Amino acid sequence: MARYTGPKRRLSRREGIALFAKDTKAMEKGAVPPGQHGLGRRRRISEYGTQLREKQKAKRIFGLLEKQFKRYVEESSKIKGATGLALLEKLERRLDNVVYRLGFAQSRNFARQLVSHGHVRVNDKKVNAPSYQVSVDQTIAISDKLRDNTQIKKTLEEGSVLPEWLERRATVGKVLRFPKREEMEQSIDEQLIVEYYSR
Repeated sequence: MARYTGPKRRLSRREGIALFAKDTKAMEKGAVPPGQHGLGRRRRISEYGTQLREKQKAKRIFGLLEKQFKRYVEESSKIKGATGLALLEKLERRLDNVVYRLGFAQSRNFARQLVSHGHVRVNDKKVNAPSYQVSVDQTIAISDKLRDNTQIKKTLEEGSVLPEWLERRATVGKVLRFPKREEMEQSIDEQLIVEYYSR
């Protein structure tokens, strides 16, 4: 699957928040929007513009391109209940995101790389599709040959806060249940995304 390979800090500057861990310090200093007119006066953003920015922000946080993101929205709209909540749940249940949430990787990009290079096993079977949707009671583990990897060891030692819907022991994690809204990505307003696609 295709992915964005351009400058990442530019994306954070465009959305006005640190989308990636390395951009946190730069964004705290007050980075201006990218482009020739970034320092110029800011125009008042329209309702459509607000919805578009929210959609772009969600895409960039989870590392998706438009076609794949739109497919998630369409699939979510067919599920009974709130479309926005179903969309966020689908995004959170992506294998690359679960690997990141379990603390096996410092970023979603690194988690995606681990999955696509075949270093992640789901229920003892190699899965190399970052978009794979995990289910309840599935186990997610780092392959044996990568357990001594210095980056993974360092990330595990830092001990990120584990969401309650996941459980981890060493390099093996388990999905206990599907996430609740308060356990999903907090910087996204899913209702604006639904409104954008329902125009």
